[in-house]
Amino acid sequence: MKPQLQHLASPPLLSQPAPADLPDARHPASPARRGVPAWISVGLVEDSDQRLLDLRNGLLQRPAHISPKFFYDAQGCALYSAICELAEYYPTRTEAAIFERHRDAIARRLPRGVQWVDLGCGDGAKSWPWLKPVEARRWVGVDISPEWLSMSLQAGGQQFVEVEFVGVATDFTRPLQLHHVLGQRPHWPRVFFYPGSSIGNFPPEQALALLGSVREHLGPEGRLLIGIDGVKDKAVLEAAYDDALGVTAAFNRNVLRVVNRELDADFDARRFAHRAVFNSRDSRIEMHLVAQGVQQVHLGTDQRVFDDGEAIVTEYSYKYTPESFAALLREAGFGSSWHWSDERGWFHVFVAGA
Repeated sequence: MKPQLQHLASPPLLSQPAPADLPDARHPASPARRGVPAWISVGLVEDSDQRLLDLRNGLLQRPAHISPKFFYDAQGCALYSAICELAEYYPTRTEAAIFERHRDAIARRLPRGVQWVDLGCGDGAKSWPWLKPVEARRWVGVDISPEWLSMSLQAGGQQFVEVEFVGVATDFTRPLQLHHVLGQRPHWPRVFFYPGSSIGNFPPEQALALLGSVREHLGPEGRLLIGIDGVKDKAVLEAAYDDALGVTAAFNRNVLRVVNRELDADFDARRFAHRAVFNSRDSRIEMHLVAQGVQQVHLGTDQRVFDDGEAIVTEYSYKYTPESFAALLREAGFGSSWHWSDERGWFHVFVAGA
């Protein structure tokens, strides 16, 4: 349950060019001087009209569904931050503990003098402890939000004046197109960093496509460093997505308030119940909003009747065993991999190379 595209609440743009002024992918900017943030846009950001059309069409389908990217308005981000502090929600702290305990061993599997590519970087904070161990020369933040890129560029540039900082505004659920950016420093090896088990929000075929796209960008010395949530006891998994305090339930229902704003809809969030179940056949947590009674909902000029007990799918979160994820890496074209886990085997960190 991590922001798959980091659609987070937007801080004000800092002293960076406005998004409209970003250079086009066909005319990439010159490499940034070290310590001086630079903007580079690849241009494949989400079309706002198509985004709303997809949201509307998803709700009109049976079963209805809402992309998890709509979770992360300002209120959703605040609720997600609270979820990460819950006793039941183990992924964030477990991954952090693996990184802390095994950082030296993981770093030994990574090249030095790298371009560090942070996918879905948000504020970039998860990257900062890695830049010195790998002697990073360049940080490339990849995020759909130019506002968050602006914040992370400035924060990183202030902490690591010897590192070049570049932001790439793009929707990386589409095929990655970073060759023109990474090619500005052709002799610097690449490490792609994708923590938080965000890959779990993608169905396996889309996860495979994303991993394959990363593999195409690595080059001979490149590596992927990625966090994966593991398969475990059903009760543990379901509690992580349905906590006793009801924070996750509030987070899930909040997406209906987002839909109301986006589509001029009239969902009554109080009449939908939160449900989280582990689908063992497909190895995924499914989050639903379940109608409590028959309801007629307006979606702008459209109408949709929800039957009593009918569910809207709001998130899938796929879980992997070390063996199943290693097989997915091989299928995506990676030739070697190493992994580390916590003592209980609840969460896994992989390094994969060409």
